[in-house]
Amino acid sequence: MNQKHKKSYNFLPINHRDMEERGWDELDVLFVTGDAYIDHPAFGTPLLARLLEHHGYRVGIIAQPDWKNPTVFKVMGRPRLFAAISAGAMDSMVNHYTAAKKIRRNDAYTPGGIAGKRPNRAVIAYTGAVKGIFKGLPTIIGGIEASLRRLAHYDYWDDKVRRSILVDSKADLLLYGMAETALLEIAQRLHTGAHISELCNVKGTAFLSKTASEKAVLLPSFEMVSTDTDRYNEAFKLASLQENPWSAKTLIQAHGSRYLFVNPPALPLSEKKLDAIYALPFTRQPHTEYDQKIPAYEQIRHSITSHRGCFGGCAFCAITHHQGKTVQSRSQQSILDEISRIAEQNDFHGTISDVGGPTANMYGLRCGNPAAEKNCRRPSCLFPDMCNNLNTDDKKATEVLRVIRQQPKVKHVFIGSGIRYDLLSFQQQYFDDLLQYHVSGLLKVAPESTSGRVTKVMRKPGAEVFTEFLDQFRKRSRDLGLRQSVVPYLISNHPGCTLDDMIEVALYLKQQQLKVEQVQDFTPTPGSLSTCIYHSGKDPFSGETIYIPRSAKERQLQKALLLYHQTDSRTDILEALKICRREDVAVELFGQQDYQQTTKRPQKRRALAKK
Repeated sequence: MNQKHKKSYNFLPINHRDMEERGWDELDVLFVTGDAYIDHPAFGTPLLARLLEHHGYRVGIIAQPDWKNPTVFKVMGRPRLFAAISAGAMDSMVNHYTAAKKIRRNDAYTPGGIAGKRPNRAVIAYTGAVKGIFKGLPTIIGGIEASLRRLAHYDYWDDKVRRSILVDSKADLLLYGMAETALLEIAQRLHTGAHISELCNVKGTAFLSKTASEKAVLLPSFEMVSTDTDRYNEAFKLASLQENPWSAKTLIQAHGSRYLFVNPPALPLSEKKLDAIYALPFTRQPHTEYDQKIPAYEQIRHSITSHRGCFGGCAFCAITHHQGKTVQSRSQQSILDEISRIAEQNDFHGTISDVGGPTANMYGLRCGNPAAEKNCRRPSCLFPDMCNNLNTDDKKATEVLRVIRQQPKVKHVFIGSGIRYDLLSFQQQYFDDLLQYHVSGLLKVAPESTSGRVTKVMRKPGAEVFTEFLDQFRKRSRDLGLRQSVVPYLISNHPGCTLDDMIEVALYLKQQQLKVEQVQDFTPTPGSLSTCIYHSGKDPFSGETIYIPRSAKERQLQKALLLYHQTDSRTDILEALKICRREDVAVELFGQQDYQQTTKRPQKRRALAKK
C-alpha cells in the first residue's frame, strides 16, 4: 500500500478499495456532492456523512462526479438504503454565473479553483444520473440548492418561475435547512424497514403526494405563481409566515396534478447536540487524492464555527430560510476542544482565522422570552427596531474569545465573519476586545447601502447607525494606539436603488474616506425576499411598488459609483452624474485635479478623431 493511500484511510470511503479495507461489501448511504471532498465540519456533506457514520451507518462520498459518465457513480456499488445528493456549499447557478450572467472563471470548492467541475442545476443532473443507474433506489436531495428551491421559485438565469426542485429532479424526498435531525431519522426508519413513501411526517422535509390536506396552509399553485406576480408574492408571504419551527404549519403547493408538501422546519439543535457534531472525527483536511490547493479550504482551514442561525433578517440573504432565525451556539469547551485539535496540525502556526458564524457577534444570543419565541413571526429581531425580547448580553462571546487567547499555542485570534455593527452599541466589552485583539488591520463590515430608502428595502440600519459605528471604531482604535480601518461591503443594483441613491452613497463614502475593495452586484438568488421583490416589483408584505434597476447600462453605472476612487470608473460616473443632473458633485467625488484630468480625456479623443 502506498503512503498516500495509507493516509486516506482516515477519510470516509470514496472507492471500492476503501470499502474493502473497512471490511464492507456495500454502503448503507451514498453521498454525492458538487464540492471536492474536504473532511471538515464547515462543509455540509462531510458533516452529515460523519454523523451517520457515528450512528453506525456505512457511508461513502462521491465528490464532483462526471455526471455524464455512469461508471463514476458505480465505484462503490448500490447503497442499501438511499443516495443523498447535494450541489455543494453553493447553489450551482450562483457558483457558475456572475450577476451579469457571465460564466465565472473559477470555483473555490474545486482543487486548483478550476471551474466547470459540476453541472448547471447540479441537484437535478446528479439525481437523474443516480436514478438512471440504480433503478428504484430512494434518492434524497438537500443542501443549499435544494433547500432554497423547495417551493416554486423565481430563477434569475431562466428569468422565469421554476417548479420545486423536488419535481424537476424527480427525487423521492427533499431535506431543507440544516438536515442532521431529519437525515438521521430517515436513515433509522429506512433501516428498520419503512418504505421511502411512508416518510411523510419528518420535520424539515418536503415530498410529493397525489392528494392534499385540509390541515395545511395552501399556497397558490405553481401554475398561478408562474403567471401572476401578485400570486407569487402571496405564496412567498404565506410561506415566510410558517418558518417558526415551534408553531409552523405544513405548506402545500399544487404542481399540476400533484401536491408539494413542505413540513415544518426541524427544531434547533441543543448545545449538547451541536457539540456532539463538532466532536466527530474529522481529519480537517482535503482528501489525499487532491494534488492542488482548494481555495475555500485555504480560507477556513484554521477557523472555528461557533454557532449557526441568524436573526438579522436581511432581505437579500437566505441564511434565515436555510439555517433558521434561532442562533444555536456551541459550548465554550467544545470550541476549545476543536482548537486543541487544530493546534496539533503540522500546518498550524498560531493563528485562528475566525471564530464565528453567519454573524460573529451573535454567538450566545437568543430570545429572552421562550414563550414568545415559540409564536413569533417577526422575520428580524433587529429591523425595523430591536425586539424587546432579544437578549444582547455579550458576556458569553467575550469570555470565549478571552479563553481562546489564553491557549498556549494560539498567538492570534481574528474575526473573519460578518459583524452586525448595530448590535455593538449593546456589546461594549465585545466591541473593545474586538478592536484590541481580533482585527487583523482591516475590519470587514456590511452596511450594504447608506441610502435610507434602500436600506429600508434591505431591512438594514441606515447611514446614521453606520456613521455612529465608524466614529466609535476610529476613536477607540486611536485610543488603543492601533492603525485599523474599516472595509465596507456594499451592494449595487439592489431593488429600490436608483442612480440618485447610488450617487448619495458614493458621496457618503468619499466624505467618510472609505474605499470599497469589491462591489457585490445584486444577484437574485433563490429564496430571498429581495429576489421576490426583483421578480414582482413589489414588497410582498406591504404591497408597495419598488423600483428595480434592470438595464445593463444602469447596472454598470451603479457599480461604477461605488468605485469612485478608481480611475477606470470615472467616465461611467460622469455619465451617471449627467443623467441625474448632478454634475455639481463631480469635483467633490474626484477632487479638483482628477476631475480636470478626467474631463480633458474626452476632449483629446475627439480632437484625435477629427485628425
